[in-house]
Amino acid sequence: MQVPTELKFTKDHEWVSIDGDIATIGITDFAQGELGDIVFVEIETLDETLDQEEVFGSIEAVKTVSDLFMPVGGEIIEVNEEIDGSPDVINEDPYGKGWLIKVKVSDVSQFDTLLDAEAYKELIGA
Repeated sequence: MQVPTELKFTKDHEWVSIDGDIATIGITDFAQGELGDIVFVEIETLDETLDQEEVFGSIEAVKTVSDLFMPVGGEIIEVNEEIDGSPDVINEDPYGKGWLIKVKVSDVSQFDTLLDAEAYKELIGA
C-alpha cells in the first residue's frame, strides 16, 4: 500500500497535494482498496466555495457509497474529467490519474491541520 511522503492526508482518507494556494485532492490507496471497484463518482460542486470538512461529492463502489470531504476550504476550480467516463482509474492510480478535484484554497494555514505520511500510516495501521 502506497503512502507518498510528499502528500498530506485526512482521517477521512483523502490525500492533498499542495502547490502554492492550489490543492489537488483525491482518495488514498487505502480508501480505494477498502471501497473495492469504483463504479461512479458524483461531484457537482465545481465553482462552489466550501468549508473544510464539507461534503464535495460522493464515490460509489460495487458495495457502498461514501461521501467525499473537503480537506481544506476553498473554491473548487477543476474536476477531473477522466473519472467521469472511467472511475476505475481511481483504483488503478489513486495518486496520479485518479485525482478528483483542484481547489483554490482560502486559508493555507489549514494545511497544518492535515496528517503527514507517518501519521496517516499510523491511522491505517500500516
